[in-house]
Amino acid sequence: MQSMLLGAPWLLAHKSMLAVNQPQKFSLSGTDYVMWKDPAGAINALPDACPHMGAMLSAGWCEESKGGTSNVVCPFHALKFDAKGCTVLPGTSKKTLPQMKPLELIIQGDFIWSYGGYKPKVPIPKVLNQIAETYYFVGYTADRSVETDLLTMLLNMHDYNHQNGTHRDLFRITDVEFHQFIDKGHHSHAFFETATVPYSLADKLKKPDLFLLPTTIKAHLENHFPSLVIFHTEMPLGKVAQCHLFVPETQNSTRVYILLFGQAKHPVFKLFGGSYLKFAKIVVEQDADILGKIYQDTTQKIKLNNEVGMDWVRRNFESFPNIVKPNLSK
Repeated sequence: MQSMLLGAPWLLAHKSMLAVNQPQKFSLSGTDYVMWKDPAGAINALPDACPHMGAMLSAGWCEESKGGTSNVVCPFHALKFDAKGCTVLPGTSKKTLPQMKPLELIIQGDFIWSYGGYKPKVPIPKVLNQIAETYYFVGYTADRSVETDLLTMLLNMHDYNHQNGTHRDLFRITDVEFHQFIDKGHHSHAFFETATVPYSLADKLKKPDLFLLPTTIKAHLENHFPSLVIFHTEMPLGKVAQCHLFVPETQNSTRVYILLFGQAKHPVFKLFGGSYLKFAKIVVEQDADILGKIYQDTTQKIKLNNEVGMDWVRRNFESFPNIVKPNLSK
């Protein structure tokens, strides 16, 4: 179970990802849950399997009750369960005791965190709250499950050499110039630049979104082990904080999605939100594609320069929840 880092905090969703009274399935640390938002805005989560005959509650619906709350309804026998996991059996008018244990959620503004029912071992990072205070929320994208374990997913995200391979088709990257890695235990920063082959004016006129891509991408990755990587970038019209989230669904499946925040220097900047979300989605799709083309049992015999981010991931993974200083050569 160390492969899923039990006791770490995981950001399950941004409130904008949940429609009122629409049950939604998600998985965390080997267990499936149903989550729903009631009309009053409260977020609820229960195990997804109905305690009667195991039907998926997430395949059911919600019905409103008193006080602006709502119940999730089993699609098999229409049993209604409240946020505490209680129901009313047919032919009775009295609520049962809780039949399921609700998943404990930690709500911070629009962010829905959980430790998956395990004892907290590391604190929830505060950086998203800070971003939300100074940036506007653009939207979310690329919410998907990838058939890979959490460690492999994190290694890919912190592999600063794969930009000119995996993401070459979109950004036409030719070279990666790594500048600095700042190691602060479970918190780190990476700074590098990627040179690209510029698109022609004709290409840009055919696809105006290409005007948003710079010829040199200056990347600042702010990393919060194990669940969050923030890509900071600044452009003439504004700043972007592209937040990549990771959630271990099972030992061999990892959920990934992106929350995008912007800080406009010019009003026209907000018009490009959809384009930035589209680019972010392509990046996730390219990462998922290459992760499906890796022989997992291959022994790494070659080490490239600038794999310090991958070393940071491995060290924190092996020592979790403890922090071990890097063993740097002198």
